Amino acid sequence: MHGLGNDFVVIDARAAPVAMSEARARAIADRHAGIGCDQLIVIGDAPDADVSMQIFNADGSEVEACGNATRCVPLFIGRDVTIRTRAGLLDARLIDGGASVDMGAPRFDWDAIPLAYAMDTLTMPASWEELPAPAAVNVGNPHVIFFVDDLDGVDTARLGPVIEQDPLFPKRVNVNFAQVVGENHIRLIVWERGAGLTRACGTGACATAVAAIRRKLAHGPVIVTLPGGDLVIDWRPGGSIRMTGPATHVFDGEADWARF
Repeated sequence: MHGLGNDFVVIDARAAPVAMSEARARAIADRHAGIGCDQLIVIGDAPDADVSMQIFNADGSEVEACGNATRCVPLFIGRDVTIRTRAGLLDARLIDGGASVDMGAPRFDWDAIPLAYAMDTLTMPASWEELPAPAAVNVGNPHVIFFVDDLDGVDTARLGPVIEQDPLFPKRVNVNFAQVVGENHIRLIVWERGAGLTRACGTGACATAVAAIRRKLAHGPVIVTLPGGDLVIDWRPGGSIRMTGPATHVFDGEADWARF
């Protein structure tokens, strides 16, 4: 499955639970020797929701949230669902061509991002090279957002991993490079923690829209254009984030489990 080109191997573990390890997730995600994906998604049972969702990045690390994958779950199940994730309980509804997801409320406290030490997260007193002072938002996973004047002039492939692994971010961080290109319209490129440059990042779009609204650069709903296409993000201060966008089933397949 994929959401705007951010692609997933989705395993249904409701009837038969699977043992997933970092090494196995990394082997399945390998585009040359495995099946290949940005993230591996395991759908299971949950006592307090319709299903649970585990998310593993291509490097095998388990992460808390993935907006594009969340939109794929109701399409995979075939109906509206509540989903238990490490980031909390999410509500996902089918729409024509995709899904609309309540991603919960964003967090802004420095220790909720988390950062290594206390600081303002709306305009952080930190930056890298010529980048402007960023904002930080946790939307189930940690994000840092740089609003730049010329997105095409930023060396995202070089700066992304440097910022992701900076000691300021003890759990590493997703790095968002954004440009406001019109009224309530933002272009976005995301260096995703554990996955690298991606065609789309749903939580990145959420975090960027929230940061833009907090800085009064936009108001919801915000259209966020990623390399893979558009997402619509709506948020009002004090409320939860609503993300709407496409989800696509590509193919079903079988593989020899022992090879992973």
